[in-house]
Amino acid sequence: MSNHDGGAGESAGQGRGVTTLAAIPEAMRNRMDAYWRAANGSTRKALGFVPLAPSTIGTFLRSFKFGHVRQLDAVNSRLLANAWAAGAGPKPDEELVVDLDSTVTEVYGKQKQGASYGYTGVLGYHPLIATRAGTGEVLGSRMRKGAAGSSRGVLRFIGEVLATIGRAGVCGPVTVRADSGFWSWKLIDKLTKAGVGWSITVRLVPKIKTTIAAIPEEAWTTIDYTRGGHAQVAETIHRPGSPPRPEQNSLRSDKNPIGGFGQRLVEIVPRSSPESLGASMQVKRVVPFGTQA
Repeated sequence: MSNHDGGAGESAGQGRGVTTLAAIPEAMRNRMDAYWRAANGSTRKALGFVPLAPSTIGTFLRSFKFGHVRQLDAVNSRLLANAWAAGAGPKPDEELVVDLDSTVTEVYGKQKQGASYGYTGVLGYHPLIATRAGTGEVLGSRMRKGAAGSSRGVLRFIGEVLATIGRAGVCGPVTVRADSGFWSWKLIDKLTKAGVGWSITVRLVPKIKTTIAAIPEEAWTTIDYTRGGHAQVAETIHRPGSPPRPEQNSLRSDKNPIGGFGQRLVEIVPRSSPESLGASMQVKRVVPFGTQA
């Protein structure tokens, strides 16, 4: 990273600040107590240097401008590529599943820049995060103000994430998963054009409810679920009612409909005999999600 204005001593401190940010897991940087536990003890021996104290790293971060953030993104991208090249990445034919989500990070100072109230009613920030399913590796993150909607900035963000994993050498299939807060045709078109699979929860609008209700009872299949309950899934095709505009992707046409699964979650009340299980099942909620047809 380029140095801020300052002498040699300050530059050395900045170098230690960057290595501290790269070494300490991102989830632990949001809480001072968790950060301090991660930065002490055996961590110092493994890193070979003494991480900056929480207050010092906070001062260091407050001096950042947008350009410095982008430089740090580049450092993290190279670290990921190096780690995956050393064997930590997916195998050549292994599917990489990217979980796209947002999170609310609570703060307590009302003068913090960008801190505001969002849909949860909590004062804080609302960053975007992309992680690797199965390992939890953070593939990308983008800070946003607390009042930002779930999908704000997601098109540029997912483009950067795909570029990052591409530079890291991914050559197998890639699938992006997200909840209904990210359901949009623009995101679907972007992923499809990039040759990336997608599985995104669909909002339960009336047309989706009608489509799921039309699935025959015998089409539902029971799958493994949490202890004390189970889930059933069924596949159907949903064709949006409105015709596509010329500039819209052909995914919306009847020739290329959206594939999808209606997931019906049920709770089983324990009974003394297996024969009584059918009567004890009650549908709790339906979670539909869309995939490519």
